[in-house]
Amino acid sequence: MDIRRVLSWPRPADPPAFLAMVVLCLIGLSAIYSVALSQPGDALLNVKKQAAALLIGLVGYFFLSHANYRLLRGYALVLYAAGNLLLLAVLVFGATIHGATGWFAVGPFTFQPVEPMKIILAVCLAAYASERVRRAFGWRDLLWTAAIAAPPVLLVLKQPDLGSALILLGIWGAVILFAGLPKRFAAGLALLGIAASLFSWQFLLAPYQKARIQVFLNPSADPHGQGYNVTQAVIAVGAGGWVGRGLGFGSQSQLKFLPESQTDFIFAVIAEELGFVGVSLLLVLWLFLLWRMLRQARRTPDPFAAELLAGMGASLLLQTCIHAGMNLGILPVTGLPLPLVSYGGSSLVFTLLMLGIVDSVARASVRAGSSMLP
Repeated sequence: MDIRRVLSWPRPADPPAFLAMVVLCLIGLSAIYSVALSQPGDALLNVKKQAAALLIGLVGYFFLSHANYRLLRGYALVLYAAGNLLLLAVLVFGATIHGATGWFAVGPFTFQPVEPMKIILAVCLAAYASERVRRAFGWRDLLWTAAIAAPPVLLVLKQPDLGSALILLGIWGAVILFAGLPKRFAAGLALLGIAASLFSWQFLLAPYQKARIQVFLNPSADPHGQGYNVTQAVIAVGAGGWVGRGLGFGSQSQLKFLPESQTDFIFAVIAEELGFVGVSLLLVLWLFLLWRMLRQARRTPDPFAAELLAGMGASLLLQTCIHAGMNLGILPVTGLPLPLVSYGGSSLVFTLLMLGIVDSVARASVRAGSSMLP
């Protein structure tokens, strides 16, 4: 056995992107540890669980990085069926947390099936779009891709989980735009989206979801109820100043004024404890990762890879923007985690798997002679 080959195996194809990914994970672990200091019982339990998820995710990252991402296209139908079955099963057998039935609970561990569905939907849409890349995008393609996206979106809305449903819709939108959606189609979809929003308000949204939107439009309407979370998050962000109060010294999180501080509002925790500098580093790292994905999508000669990266990049971009927006009070609270940073094993593991697929595309491009590396 060639020991040099063994030692060189776990190497990413894009080291700068890998480094940015690892730093984001470490920032998240630090913030989770900081919040855990004020919690009773085993304060480090969540830190240990997140560290275990990080280890599992990194193993999966390197496995997929060195695997052939093209195999995903061949298993797209199987993955799609399995993903939808899981979303259906969670409605029957899943645990209800914060009003949404979207988790399988096994002892102290939970699994959210919508997380793998984000990857699966990107794979299925990319497989369809890449097979028809040589001809103009038409109404039939729009309807077929919508038919692919509709079942998981409706199943997630049934939980109800509006934030994750929006991410799935964003994946669909990114893939069809990257595939060459005509402008007239885009205008029609915009009008349809407005009509769907009105319909959802009347018949689909749960009462607590309507309350969140109403509080977003008028935060002072319920300052001690639905508006409390946003108000405390905005206070935490403003209290951080330039360099923050230091890890473990944020009053909003340590004194438990800020609810769901490890998940929905971890951005506010980082803003208060690491300040503008820490938040800027966080956003720059995410922008760098997304830029590498977009650059690779434009450079790869494989249409399937390009569409796949467009869908997964849209998923991560939307999650990051929505999470930051709801912490800043400029978007309604949807309960979306900040990828790689928020507490949550399912989100962390499948985000790392997603980035492992991205690295596999980069590796294939390097081998093909169209390297993305500077």
